[in-house]
Amino acid sequence: QVQLVESGGGLVQPGGSLRLSCAASGSIFSINAMGWYRQAPGKQRELVAAITRSGSTNYADSLKGRFTISRDNAKNTVYLQMNSLKPEDTAVYYCNARGLSVRMGEVVDFGSWGQGTQVTVSS
Repeated sequence: QVQLVESGGGLVQPGGSLRLSCAASGSIFSINAMGWYRQAPGKQRELVAAITRSGSTNYADSLKGRFTISRDNAKNTVYLQMNSLKPEDTAVYYCNARGLSVRMGEVVDFGSWGQGTQVTVSS
């Protein structure tokens, strides 16, 4: 199994910044894509940003220029730098990872979610 643990959420004033981290651990063979999603109350979970092992990135159009995703392959960790935060960015932010893990001696596909971290933007 592959576990994801997020950190870095919290309360921030409008215009402020936060940096989220998500560390993967467990029987990891390789991680292909890692990404961040968010879910606001009463809304569906939506993609924020994703990054491949080689560093190719994909962002929600509405967030380009304010959010930056990066990863440290050696640490199996993905980051999300969020700048110029707005109240509408308030949501639970979830980390996602997909790749290959080792299960009972075999290499198999995996897809894992973190438990989520709350980001609240309010004055």
